[in-house]
Amino acid sequence: MSLTAVRDSKGERQWTSISGGATPTVGRILTYAVLIGLSIVVLAPVVWAVLSSFKSQTELAQIPPSPLPGALRTENYSEALGSFDFGTYLKNSAVVTVGATLLTVVINTMCAYGLAKYNFRGRNALFLIVLGTIMIPLQLIFIPVYQMAAQLGLVNSLWGLIIPPAATPTGVFLLRQFMLTIPDDLIDAARIDGAGEFRIFARIVVPLCGAAIAVVTIFSVMWRWNDFLWPLIISQDQSKYTLPVALAQFNSQLVAPFNYILAMSVVSMIPVVVIFLVLQRHIVRGVANTGLK
Repeated sequence: MSLTAVRDSKGERQWTSISGGATPTVGRILTYAVLIGLSIVVLAPVVWAVLSSFKSQTELAQIPPSPLPGALRTENYSEALGSFDFGTYLKNSAVVTVGATLLTVVINTMCAYGLAKYNFRGRNALFLIVLGTIMIPLQLIFIPVYQMAAQLGLVNSLWGLIIPPAATPTGVFLLRQFMLTIPDDLIDAARIDGAGEFRIFARIVVPLCGAAIAVVTIFSVMWRWNDFLWPLIISQDQSKYTLPVALAQFNSQLVAPFNYILAMSVVSMIPVVVIFLVLQRHIVRGVANTGLK
């Protein structure tokens, strides 16, 4: 925030922002300082990983570590791509992420619409049950879910990575809270005009929930793209591995090639970062409006 000095009607110097606003208070300055500090804390590991992906194994083992690489070793990326079946794992991650996200958005949106706009006995109790599942650790239900997946023939297939975690209580909660802000009169007017229930849902409710759907989408993409434990359990063939599982197997070699691992980790971050940058405006608006009624 830039400051400039101006003189008032009495000729005394006063400080104001360059945009002509009021003088920043101590509280605002401290707020910005804390936010900048937290941003540095969050971004520092990412910047360190990107810089380290251009280092050699010797530089990575150096003590004390050097913040900058001695030379940009772009061959870390080319050699890793050559010795690492990156295309197969990238395709698996993309298929699982896109398929699971689409399924999650469809299921959660329909469930949230029913809980928000239909009055039926036990609606609030059902919503509380959905919320209660948030408190159940995923690791606790892996065994029964795996048994169900095995009975359905989903083990060692990409469908086993897409279908079981499709419905998420967090997504249902966010979408329901957002749908509560949609006036019931709008839906009643559509019914009077002869619109069917599915048409009301698809042509009126879904477009109005674009911001909330964007929030659920980015959360689902980040979860599915970075998920490790469930793909590790359900995938028994290396050709079905996703990127996180493949990187972990890459790390299990006798001498772990950390320069290659860092290079592939940086590459795997790019899709999520791009999606977040594209949807960030909708994400902020969706989170801000969720819960307003």
